Amino acid sequence: MTSQTRETASAEPRGTSVIVNVIDVLRCFTVDEPLLGVTEIAATVGLHKSSISRILSTLEQERIVERDDASRKFRLGMGLIAVAGPLLANLDVRRIAYPTLQELAETTGETAALNIWDGSESVSVEQIPSRKQVKHTSPIGSRYATPLSASVQVFLAREPESRVRELLGQSGLGQDPAGPQDAGDYLRRLEEVRREGYARNFGETSPEEVGVAAPIVGHRGEVVAALMLAAPLYRVNDRRVAELGAACRQAAARVSRRLGGQPD
Repeated sequence: MTSQTRETASAEPRGTSVIVNVIDVLRCFTVDEPLLGVTEIAATVGLHKSSISRILSTLEQERIVERDDASRKFRLGMGLIAVAGPLLANLDVRRIAYPTLQELAETTGETAALNIWDGSESVSVEQIPSRKQVKHTSPIGSRYATPLSASVQVFLAREPESRVRELLGQSGLGQDPAGPQDAGDYLRRLEEVRREGYARNFGETSPEEVGVAAPIVGHRGEVVAALMLAAPLYRVNDRRVAELGAACRQAAARVSRRLGGQPD
């Protein structure tokens, strides 16, 4: 075995599949870290820098990634939207919910969003920004894994208690800016979500934002998505939270009925 081969073998223990390596590279790009260099990516995925350079070169040719002119680092490119576009277009709940999202954003004056659940995180798949100058928005594809996030509460409210406890015990979902969540207290909070028909996040994950979310129910009775409103904390009080929650719940019920579901 040559020295170069030994270096590659030691630096690339996970390099048995090119596809897996490419996916790992793409997953390095996040909302918090949209710009990354070769060295940073190599350290994250455990591949040699030469392998990362080859992967990025191919992805750049396909416009899946692109270089930032100022830093010369990489970021996700527009070609990725072309790949994901058919999936997003075929999400029935996204297509059906879109007019309701528009109406909800217009009537409340706040940002309306649609999230789906991937098993352990809430993922944003659509958003209608508020028309107001000061507003809260997030990029499509943003992922939420903190228990006090309004959309996460909506999804976990329909999960078995054992699954909720399991997820709370995981390092990602078990942590919030407010600190680790006591399982008993959190389960009681989910009971309230089920009773009221919507969840609230009153500045608990961000001191500047209020979020409310309500479940969208499919024809099989399962929660297929969460309808959400996000607003700056400074213009929302307890009464306004209740108003936004009611509007969100009613809008989610309309979408549920269009999907053939029976909202609570």
